[in-house]
Amino acid sequence: MKRAIARHQTLWLRLFIITVIVTVVMPYSIPLLLDLLISVVPLALAFVRAPRSKSGPVELAPPVRGRWVAVNSPGTVVPSHGIRAYGQTYAVDLIMPSAEAPAKIGWSPRTRPPESFVSFGVPVLAMAAGRVVRATDSQRDHGSRDTWPSLIWMTVVEALIRELAGVDRILGNHVIVEHEDGTFAAYAHLRHSSLKVSVGDQVAEGQQLAEVGNTGNTSEPHLHVQLMDSPHLTAAAGIPMLWPAIEPEAEKDPRWSTGEPKPTAVAGFPENGRVFEATEVTTG
Repeated sequence: MKRAIARHQTLWLRLFIITVIVTVVMPYSIPLLLDLLISVVPLALAFVRAPRSKSGPVELAPPVRGRWVAVNSPGTVVPSHGIRAYGQTYAVDLIMPSAEAPAKIGWSPRTRPPESFVSFGVPVLAMAAGRVVRATDSQRDHGSRDTWPSLIWMTVVEALIRELAGVDRILGNHVIVEHEDGTFAAYAHLRHSSLKVSVGDQVAEGQQLAEVGNTGNTSEPHLHVQLMDSPHLTAAAGIPMLWPAIEPEAEKDPRWSTGEPKPTAVAGFPENGRVFEATEVTTG
């Protein structure tokens, strides 16, 4: 029941916004108590989440190769992105380290083109063999949101618009792959027109799916990846991942490090700011 309600999360949010607008435009059209009830119900339904998964960590191949940094990682805290919505309880963001990255957030209103980031255009690889059930790359890559004015714009204005538009606008261009064990991997914020696969394709572990981009709700080019128990993100529960084929380094990127792991962290997964090398070793 909870999963069925959660699947229509965007609809409930839209209904709430509509009732608020109606209340403002026609404040005396219906009794106040009824008006409050009508408004509260869709809002409450919008916060219903799928039941939590009881699955243990699944060993997968890393979705990238080379040297990367973990950000918003379940290796530091769960839920990694602060919420369990959209199946992202154990999601992680991956960014390539760069000596040219600014040490702190500035106040310039200017944004940087995605092509100026080292992560942009890097191949995104399948973490396990499976079948492509969702693949889209029609959204354009936007400029960075890595200054205070642009971050405020993204979190206040763009985020609300994307929530109302639906999960596709939050993830941007993305691919979802169904694995033989019944789990689903989502790869998000992909580069415009970079798809190497189509819905229905069978893919092998390590096969290129697309390229890292800057689409959807993102401040700079990076790969957002997560494992779930359903292809419907609003009704999915997150599942923890492990990548045995990575070699964590002693170094941490100070730009992304947030301290020591919390008690909820997934043991064995790189924490926020941890630099690691991803290899091509096949998982069992």
